[in-house]
Amino acid sequence: MFKAYESACIAKGTVQNRTLTNGKSMQFIFTGRMTADYHVPGTPILGSGDPPVAEKTIVMDDLLISSAFVYDLDETLSHYDLRSEISRKIGYALAQKYDRLIFRAVTRGARAASPITKSSFVEPGGTQIRVGTSTSASDAYDAQKLTTAFFDAAAAMDEKGVSSEGRVGILNPRQYYALIQEVGNNGLINRDEQGAALQSGQGIVEIAGIKIYKSMNIPFFSQYGTKYGTGSATNPGTTSPGNTGSFVGEALEDAANDVTGINNEYGEETEFANSCGLIFQREAAGCVEAIGPQVQVTSGDVSVVYQGDVILGRLAMGADYLNPAASVELFAGTATKPSAF
Repeated sequence: MFKAYESACIAKGTVQNRTLTNGKSMQFIFTGRMTADYHVPGTPILGSGDPPVAEKTIVMDDLLISSAFVYDLDETLSHYDLRSEISRKIGYALAQKYDRLIFRAVTRGARAASPITKSSFVEPGGTQIRVGTSTSASDAYDAQKLTTAFFDAAAAMDEKGVSSEGRVGILNPRQYYALIQEVGNNGLINRDEQGAALQSGQGIVEIAGIKIYKSMNIPFFSQYGTKYGTGSATNPGTTSPGNTGSFVGEALEDAANDVTGINNEYGEETEFANSCGLIFQREAAGCVEAIGPQVQVTSGDVSVVYQGDVILGRLAMGADYLNPAASVELFAGTATKPSAF
């Protein structure tokens, strides 16, 4: 399960992670900028240039679980390792939920002002960049327009004083492949990478120092990862490959903090109608974990009574944005920036 979780989880390590013990929440501190002035002879230095400070609290959401029952007879009659397969799928399920919550938190940060408030002293907030200039969501798949958006995002983060270390971009698979098809003329770095390395979607390709990852867990026009159908301002007009099942292009669920089990704010499904990508630096969001990804398996009398075992994966976490200036949301199909939530 652990290997499956680590291999499937993209957001892990791209944001700030803390382990929570003996508590339900954790505080993160923000400090604003300071100024340097010339000293006037005879004037006492009283340390009056203290930086503005703000505090952000991230609370724990309820326990995330993924479980399955393994019947002893099924395990005996099978020609494969049933437990390993189930454990792997549990790891994928937990990683998927982790990524989705982190990406929604980063999106929220991109729409927020800085939490630091001081008279005549305003720190920069999040950034929202439109991909293309038309009212068609299909701009989200235009390689040249995406490349321009990446350079705009890099410039915005430079201007807002965000470190160039640890910058990443998250796109859906079709956006990523549109970029690498234009690898010779759209500003991509690591052009010497070819074949499987270039197409892996694991940060091999860079634009403006931003490592690009592909994921089916980003908010994409109110769905996860992709959206099929007739082109419009909220649909890029991609033709379905057919037989996509129930888990490809899932509609975003309501993840506001009034939903049972959710104690942080991850937004309602309607708030991502024009979102089509994320660019951020690791200061953009924070994640606190009280319980690891862990595996638990029943045994003893329980196994005897039910003639099988329950395999359970669990994870206790919470996430929220930290420094909005380190978050950039890409949107398309409208000239109006998505509103804060």
